Amino acid sequence: MSLGKAVRLNRIFSHPSGNLCSVAIDHFPIYQIGMPAGLRQIGKTLDAIMAGHPDAITMHKGLAKSLWEPYAGKTPFILQTSGVRPDDTAMVIYSDMEEAAKLGADAIAVVAFLRNASEAAYLKMVADAVRASESYGIPVICHCYPRDKDNNVVYHPEDIAWCVRCILEVGADIIKVPYCGDAIAHKQIVDDCPVTIVAAGGPKTNTMRDALNVLREACDAGVRGGTVGRNIWGSHDITGAVKAYKAVIHDGASADDALSLMA
Repeated sequence: MSLGKAVRLNRIFSHPSGNLCSVAIDHFPIYQIGMPAGLRQIGKTLDAIMAGHPDAITMHKGLAKSLWEPYAGKTPFILQTSGVRPDDTAMVIYSDMEEAAKLGADAIAVVAFLRNASEAAYLKMVADAVRASESYGIPVICHCYPRDKDNNVVYHPEDIAWCVRCILEVGADIIKVPYCGDAIAHKQIVDDCPVTIVAAGGPKTNTMRDALNVLREACDAGVRGGTVGRNIWGSHDITGAVKAYKAVIHDGASADDALSLMA
């Protein structure tokens, strides 16, 4: 590992717990979920997120250029480079390593939707990013998700394990993958992987307690924290949601105890 990459990874995982509580606001071009308030009023949303002091934040380059300057250098910034969708109606890269370096990114994110006919193309996208990153010392975080035959994201342990192994094979530095819902199976997935795994925050849950409990179980299974989007920027108390997730990820709090930090 290059010194530059080590420096950036140490920034991202700088909390004494050794875990990561990161927030993503990169959903609009990817998931086609409309324009909820948390995405529509993105400037206010970012300010509310940062008031909770997350460990890092993931966004596309346009938001970074227009909104990130007040926070630049104070919190690690992960540049989302992918413009992809689970049904493969989009499969492009928006940003390269040179642009990431000019923006001051501490890492780049690449999304890979695996299984189905496009799997090899996604794996090549990740491999190309890993190869390009070596000249810049910028870590590559892969957000990977398995799909069924209808391109719906699935959470079966065997599919999650397949995703992790595929992304490991093409060289990503950090693997972000959904929690499979089975603590024993997920622990085995984590134990079998020699690189860092963090949990995806997942779809918007019915309750905040449900959302926090996903990360509680994932951390208990050995992941080093998580990157959360919809269950933070979609919350009625965005700042409180960041603090609640930090309590779960860094302090080992239960979902119920963490809820006390929200309005």
